[in-house]
Amino acid sequence: MREAAARLARTLAGMLAPALIVASGAAAKPPAIRAPEAILVDAASGAVLYAKHPDGRRAIASTTKLMTALLALQSTRPDQVLTAVPYSATPAESTLGLAPGERMTVHDLMRALLLASANDAAATLAHGIAGSEAAFVVRMNDEAMRLHLAATSYANPIGLDDPDNYSTPRDLATLARRLMRDPAFARIVDLPRARLKSGAHPRTVLNRNLLVRDVPFVDGVKTGHTNHAGYILVGAGRRGGAQVISVVLGEPSEAARDAETLALLRYGLSGFTRVDALPAARTLALAPVKYFDGLKVRLHASRDVRVTVRRGARVDTHVRLPVPLRLTGPLPAGARVGTVTVLVDGRRAARASLVTEERVPGASFWRRAAIRAGATRPTLALGLVGVVLLAAVQLRGFVLTRMRGRVGPG
Repeated sequence: MREAAARLARTLAGMLAPALIVASGAAAKPPAIRAPEAILVDAASGAVLYAKHPDGRRAIASTTKLMTALLALQSTRPDQVLTAVPYSATPAESTLGLAPGERMTVHDLMRALLLASANDAAATLAHGIAGSEAAFVVRMNDEAMRLHLAATSYANPIGLDDPDNYSTPRDLATLARRLMRDPAFARIVDLPRARLKSGAHPRTVLNRNLLVRDVPFVDGVKTGHTNHAGYILVGAGRRGGAQVISVVLGEPSEAARDAETLALLRYGLSGFTRVDALPAARTLALAPVKYFDGLKVRLHASRDVRVTVRRGARVDTHVRLPVPLRLTGPLPAGARVGTVTVLVDGRRAARASLVTEERVPGASFWRRAAIRAGATRPTLALGLVGVVLLAAVQLRGFVLTRMRGRVGPG
């Protein structure tokens, strides 16, 4: 009996339910992108949805500040206060107007860095974190290597034109995917504007990414522009649980940059759909109950699981149960006994508890004793217990009778 239960458990544990292949539907036509280099990726998996010379190296202007932001997130606290360093800006540069020695929180410096693209905020973060710009650049390049951004090089924390400051659409998309997983970063780049309360006086900064301000589903990421680099935008869009990230480099104007980014984001999001991957009403397994031969309890997911997936994706349900699988009662309906995972193209997309659909009865002392004594069925088990009890009673009577016979009147 134990071997049979173990075999059943091994069959169910790690079980894959029949796969659901999401219908492809009518494929949207990829947009005509004139940017010299561009890419569009699924933010969740990194799958490339569109590419045009994705590994072409180019100056990246203020999208350099994405790496500056990553190091700040890793090395500082939002309430940490840094002292502004002297910064000599050219008339065309974007700055916050920080005075040397002015003190501002990292919380506000990050908003100035990512929304207004303030170069003096980038310099202040670099000096505050590493002690000097040169030391900070070393850390930028070390982090690029750690993230496998093989075609990326940094020469400053700002994005000023330099032969050694460049990247590619593929590397920028990889970096943006990493950053958008950080809730603090994602909240900042989705702000149309922000009020900075620290520093010498309050300031309001506007997001230079006009798509975030004007298009509801756009939620990031960073603009860039120099005369050498042209107009650049790392974009992000989210709809119905799906998120895509786009990169366009070397655009001739802000209008072209925004229009082509919006076309890529819309194209990417159109390829996703919402599916019922795991209805809670579906019975996923039948679990035997210890001490109750033949009784099996239905198991199902604790909740409905819906996922957003790319059209044509494969959706699998992976049920994981303990080995050996034998429930021991009493357990209420809804008791957690395992897990069920939804896989999309082999990657985990969602997880829920596997719970009992009905109450699991508990075995009495006599039932457990009889089963342990070797009875194979509950009726035989109860009969065995009765026989043992009857024998015990008869033995007690016999013993008492013998004792009375030995003890006579004095």
